[in-house]
Amino acid sequence: MATATKQPAVKDANPQSVRVEIFDQPYNLRGSDAEYILKLAEYVDGKMRAVAEQTQTVDTARLAVLAALNIADEYHLLKRNHHGGTVDYVKRAQRLADVLDEVLDSKRQAG
Repeated sequence: MATATKQPAVKDANPQSVRVEIFDQPYNLRGSDAEYILKLAEYVDGKMRAVAEQTQTVDTARLAVLAALNIADEYHLLKRNHHGGTVDYVKRAQRLADVLDEVLDSKRQAG
């Protein structure tokens, strides 16, 4: 499980050092939001452990690459769904605007 130890920061604008553990390996990372860094480390740690359970491999470099591929796959699926959803909303909004224009035009012609 990923853990973090924050070192005090002089100012919020300055990056602070955050010690995390990913797949039993310690890393010192720098950033302005230690809690966010910890969440990312926990996520990567979880992905690596899930891959390790499924693949039965002990090579940490291989596990890291497989975990990175899983994370990249998740990212691209979300990105595709997000962009596809945006297009659907734009199409629906355009259809609704067209229908509204037709209704308003017919009321103008009738009135």
